[in-house]
Amino acid sequence: MKVQQLQAAAEAVLFAAGEPLERARIAEALELDEEFTEKILDRLSAELDERESGICLLRMEDRYQLCTRTQFADVIRGVLEVKKNAPLSPAAFEVLAVIAYNQPVTKSYIEQVRGVDCSSVVNTLCQKGLVEEKGRLELPGRPLLYGTTPEFLKCFCMSSLTELPELPEKELPRLEDVIDEPAQPIEEAPAPPDEEAVDEDQYSFYDVPEDGEDMYSLPDE
Repeated sequence: MKVQQLQAAAEAVLFAAGEPLERARIAEALELDEEFTEKILDRLSAELDERESGICLLRMEDRYQLCTRTQFADVIRGVLEVKKNAPLSPAAFEVLAVIAYNQPVTKSYIEQVRGVDCSSVVNTLCQKGLVEEKGRLELPGRPLLYGTTPEFLKCFCMSSLTELPELPEKELPRLEDVIDEPAQPIEEAPAPPDEEAVDEDQYSFYDVPEDGEDMYSLPDE
């Protein structure tokens, strides 16, 4: 097939799929190598942009998907009566940021960074398709590892995790440090003062005080 035909075939495959497709699968369908397939997809993306199509080619690392452009979201929502998704809570954004910048990570790592339990938040992010399980850590208990998904890249209009904004100078703890961190010793309570150090001549105590009398009185000077 000619280049224009290959481009049209790639567009048809992506349209029919309706979900992100890996470059390797597209190359296999077109019977091309991945390098040439990437050039075909770049041509398709450029052509859609050039003619200001309502459709754009979204790249998410090694995956591609045909999507409608964001400026037509209200028109599409009005026709299809698509409900807006509930916005993420500040806690969900925090957890998502920790995962995105440090993935794959365990729940224990996230909780070490935030200082609070995050089980429900992680489950919510998994249900929304922004986070998924990435295997298990080879340690006792084999805790689950979590990372972001292609849906995360699509929602935040990124083609790769390298487009994440740079973090401030303050560094987050490493997963290895959280796992290997020894338990902090419990500080012993300070020993009571030495009874012999008390100057007994300063006070004279009564066994049973009379009414109106103090428990102790200062010695006469």
